[in-house]
Amino acid sequence: MINLSSSIKVSLRALRVNKLRSALTMLGIIIGVGAVITMLAVGMGTRKQLAEQISSIGSNLIIILPGSTSAGGVRMGSGTQPTLSLADAEAIERECPAVAAVAPIHGGGAQIIYGNLNWATTVTGTTSSILDVREWQLASGRSFNEQDVKNAAKVALIGQTVADYLFGDVDPVGQTVRIKNVPFVISGVLVGKGQSPSGQDQDDVMYVPVTTAQKKLFGTAFPGSVRSIMVKAGSTDDLSAAEEQITSLLRQRHRIGARQENDFTVRNLTQIMEAAEEQQKLMTILLGSIASISLLVGGIGIMNIMLVSVTERTREIGIRMAVGAKTMDIRLQFMIEALTLSLIGGVIGIVVGVACAQAYTLFADKPTIVSPLSVLLSFSFSGLVGIFFGFYPAYKASLLNPIDALRYE
Repeated sequence: MINLSSSIKVSLRALRVNKLRSALTMLGIIIGVGAVITMLAVGMGTRKQLAEQISSIGSNLIIILPGSTSAGGVRMGSGTQPTLSLADAEAIERECPAVAAVAPIHGGGAQIIYGNLNWATTVTGTTSSILDVREWQLASGRSFNEQDVKNAAKVALIGQTVADYLFGDVDPVGQTVRIKNVPFVISGVLVGKGQSPSGQDQDDVMYVPVTTAQKKLFGTAFPGSVRSIMVKAGSTDDLSAAEEQITSLLRQRHRIGARQENDFTVRNLTQIMEAAEEQQKLMTILLGSIASISLLVGGIGIMNIMLVSVTERTREIGIRMAVGAKTMDIRLQFMIEALTLSLIGGVIGIVVGVACAQAYTLFADKPTIVSPLSVLLSFSFSGLVGIFFGFYPAYKASLLNPIDALRYE
């Protein structure tokens, strides 16, 4: 019958005798567990931040850009030829069943002046549908409507960044600003969205009716032309159908032959963003895997020290066998020592990992997420490392011949 309590007492006493060596042996496990938890926390925090930024852009988004053009044998890039119009946007909304909302885009950079203050921002001409496409809410005021678009009204919506820099504590709604010497009345303020995945401030923006942008601010190369069209599909499942319907409709409207290239580009922003999120997920796994190597190194350290311990305590092992200790008792004793080292190192490593994750958040100003699952997996893995790398020294100790062990000097 194996005396478990006796084996535990003997193991703990042996570890206490060599406190410094035990602490140094645990160091590899501490670093390994701490590194795994920290890396996973950083990776998961980055993934969450990216997911929030993606959701802030809007869901099920498609953007249509004007096509490329060739001149004198030189092929220009996308957007160099004004091939999209307000009529195209209206046709897409009217004739594409998979499309939920459409917003034409026509704008550029401009200086906004309010009193003795001014701010350079992006002024975008669009329709009220932009709020549906971007899933954007109003913090105060109202949006411009279809009548404002028809009349090219001089009204505007502004983002939180513009409101903060130009108006401060003053309520922007109803205030008059000037853009290129044209007065605009602020009709509403948008809810803050924060940064986009590319790092741009989404709140540093002003929306005006698209007709106002065309006629009074930026002009157009051709009557009714716009610089892009943003589309929201009805659902994620409708994205592919929406792309096909849009492509077919625009080719028909632009009279593009069967063998001719499109004079527009349709891009699925949702798929692009999801691909970026998937890459970040893989990076998190990679970071965790690299950090796990530290645990294996720590396990090798445990095996090394346990083999040294077996050699140093050969005579002790012989005495224990001489007084009745069985092979399994000796094996269990050294297994418990290895497991104790790894588990204590795992607990300390958890504390170190959580502290490092918090420090990263504090000093780098980046989010981290320490999940209970990552803590449990790290701790369990440290225990498995102790068992795996402690088995051989324990097995070697249990095979010693009692007579030879007693004679060992």
